[in-house]
Amino acid sequence: MFVAASVVHGQRLDYEEEPHNYWSAPVTDSCTDLDKALVEGKINLTLGDSRKMAREVLAALKVPVESQVLVFSKTSLQKDRISPATPRALYFNDECYVGWVPGGMMEFAGMDPHLGPVFYFLNPDRPDRSVPRLDRTESCMNCHGGSMTNRVPGVMLRSVFPDSDGGMLLQAGTSLIDHTSPISSRWARWYVTGSHGSMEHMGNVTAVRAKDGTVTLDRRKGANVKSLTDHFDTTAYLRGDSDIVALMTLEHQVAMHSRLVEAAYDVRTAIARQASLRKELDEPPTDEFVGSTKVVAESHAEKVLKCLLYCDEAAMPDGGVDGSPAFQDAFRGNRRSTKDGKSLKDFQLLTRLFKYRCSYLIYSRSWDALPEKFRELLYRKLHSILTAPEPVKGYEHLSPGERRDILEILRETKPGLPEYWKAE
Repeated sequence: MFVAASVVHGQRLDYEEEPHNYWSAPVTDSCTDLDKALVEGKINLTLGDSRKMAREVLAALKVPVESQVLVFSKTSLQKDRISPATPRALYFNDECYVGWVPGGMMEFAGMDPHLGPVFYFLNPDRPDRSVPRLDRTESCMNCHGGSMTNRVPGVMLRSVFPDSDGGMLLQAGTSLIDHTSPISSRWARWYVTGSHGSMEHMGNVTAVRAKDGTVTLDRRKGANVKSLTDHFDTTAYLRGDSDIVALMTLEHQVAMHSRLVEAAYDVRTAIARQASLRKELDEPPTDEFVGSTKVVAESHAEKVLKCLLYCDEAAMPDGGVDGSPAFQDAFRGNRRSTKDGKSLKDFQLLTRLFKYRCSYLIYSRSWDALPEKFRELLYRKLHSILTAPEPVKGYEHLSPGERRDILEILRETKPGLPEYWKAE
């Protein structure tokens, strides 16, 4: 995430125009709230102590320190500070992503329900300011608003072969990763702590480039790492780990946020075009999806639901994975549970990441802010999947029992469900 690139505005992009107005629309993400609190003096940061300041910022954003994962490739605004010896720490909650390098700036992607990710940085070394501020930045948008994010504002995670200094060996290939990626292809350029049995991944090691140009990674050396103290000075960081369960949770969350943001932008655009076309043709306005708008909505509904219900989730290693209880406890701190204790934030970790395979981001503001008719379409299709007497094609991984559990959880914990959801 937060890959830096220069911005060249040869032409305005769709997300900058009506009906989205990425740069001019009001912003209501948690980072904006933090900036306001700093200006008003409600929060005072310890600017002379980078580690303490980072902890204060995370506390203000309600982002758990325990969510820390570490990336050591030079793919950030602060690439000159990043290396395997000085990785960048990433932290997240359901609505915000934070990046930090000790001694440097803090980077943010706040999830605005209408705009998607809005990018900021906090530079503590600004002598021209009496108080620190979060500055909104355009410098991320060539990567976070380009082809890798389907030309809408987006966050993404990549597996990139790093050299011994953290530079990217792009000739060896790069891939976007999420919960559908085989574990064997994940985490090149990332530190990973925890247990995962005999299955190997690409984390914890740098790549070696031979004279003939071939690039290799010693996957065995990077497997089942419990401590990072042999890799770098962990005392400079808020924690000494880069938890495997946190990484896997982050991968799903980034994918789900991406599907929601892409759907929101494309469906809003289609709705606006439909209204304009019908006006030109002197046809009566309609809220229903017709023509190409219906095609766009149906296509994105399928993509959202596939991600929401963890379709094609990659196989776990034999015996599952074992990570830090501290992250799992912190992540579950805001869980919504039924009267008998079921929650979409319950981990399973043996054969899959979560016990109940419906994304907790169904509770997010990004979900609730989807165009109303599109959200109704999602609810209708989701209800059909969960209540069908036989498994729906493409969703056979959900057993009848798990579908009933998900239905029960949503009925008890998700506000705003259509009335037909509440029928027994």
